[in-house]
Amino acid sequence: MTEQAGEPLLLDGNERVGERVHRLLRDRILTGALPPGSRLSVPAIARELGVSRSPLRDAVLQLVREGLAEETFNRGAVVRLMSREHLISLYDAREALEGMAARLATAGFTPSVRRRLRDLLAEHDEIAAAGDFTRHIEVDAAFHREIRRIAGSPVLARMLEEIQGQVMVAMRSTSVSGGMGQAVADHRRIFEALASGDPDASEAAARHHIARLRELLRAHP
Repeated sequence: MTEQAGEPLLLDGNERVGERVHRLLRDRILTGALPPGSRLSVPAIARELGVSRSPLRDAVLQLVREGLAEETFNRGAVVRLMSREHLISLYDAREALEGMAARLATAGFTPSVRRRLRDLLAEHDEIAAAGDFTRHIEVDAAFHREIRRIAGSPVLARMLEEIQGQVMVAMRSTSVSGGMGQAVADHRRIFEALASGDPDASEAAARHHIARLRELLRAHP
């Protein structure tokens, strides 16, 4: 039975209610609309979205499995606050996985891919110049997402999407920053390595980018 308070949830095509709820809550978490510590109250969100509690519970459990939320003793599920140690561990894994994604993506570097990545780099340059940290996080993620898309490995893409989701949440709540301008420079080196057609250089450039950020985190008190 559907609770009717609030606006009804709109579905796309054959998308299931639980999938749509999960995607909506995940987007809110990644954009910071639901910051770390926010309570994911099943009754309240069900009323807001006009859905039954069962698919909402499933969506929240999926967020817990993805590391974006956690169960607490007396508050139910809340958006996860990432510890510095956990973030460093994410970067340890991400270095190897992003390197492999760049290696695999080298063979798929077509003219259309070149255009998409160049457009993202140009947009990122403007964002860095404007000092827009929120958009920086989003475009940074889009650059890496495009590389893993052309890598053509669904398993690798799924693993990196989960890791990057946690990283996006963590970076909104930490004072550590690798510098927006430096991030664009790192991305440009990855782009140039991909364009050269050298998979070794592509992997090395991607790994260097992630390793630099991890070492900044380790050095931060």
